[in-house]
Amino acid sequence: MSVDTPARPLVIGLTGSIGMGKSTTADLFRAEGVPVYDSDRAVHEIYRGPAAARIEEMFPGTTVDGVVDRARLAARVLGDPEALRRLEALVHPLVAAGRDEFLEASRLAGERVVVFDIPLLFEIGAEKDVDAVVVVSAPPEIQRARVLARPGMTDEKFAAILAKQTPDAEKRAQADFVVHSDRGLDSARQEVRLILETLAQGKAVR
Repeated sequence: MSVDTPARPLVIGLTGSIGMGKSTTADLFRAEGVPVYDSDRAVHEIYRGPAAARIEEMFPGTTVDGVVDRARLAARVLGDPEALRRLEALVHPLVAAGRDEFLEASRLAGERVVVFDIPLLFEIGAEKDVDAVVVVSAPPEIQRARVLARPGMTDEKFAAILAKQTPDAEKRAQADFVVHSDRGLDSARQEVRLILETLAQGKAVR
């Protein structure tokens, strides 16, 4: 007697430039019962795990008590493309492996839809690994105000971060859906629900 194997869930790639409201949007998907793989959280765990020792070897002085200090590491790699490339070559495969494990666990649990929350979705070419791309966006002046309100943020840091991110206009042009985070939480929630309804009908899948 054969047992049906659960199908792979439909994968939404969620992305957006710094300050656009991506984390809040991820929470809106969670509120609708959709499992979310948080790439930033995965990086935090990687920085606390075995990769910390390797990163300390690559960039001495960037760990404290065996844990990567993100501020120190950022100071070492921002503005240094070769250093950033070396760091990404170590971290990105570990994050990708975590996504694969999350997807398999979701499949076995019978989930129909999952979200990959990937800040650098387009920058690392991960859009080819998802079924639909959702970009979170807001006007530049709102983005700037949000980011510069963060502790320790400066115009220089903001500019350096933006320089390594695909411009918002390009992200929106490549998106299947856009969530507008400047229109209030209720509006964003409705946009998220409409996305899920549309995908449930088999529309707009890449």
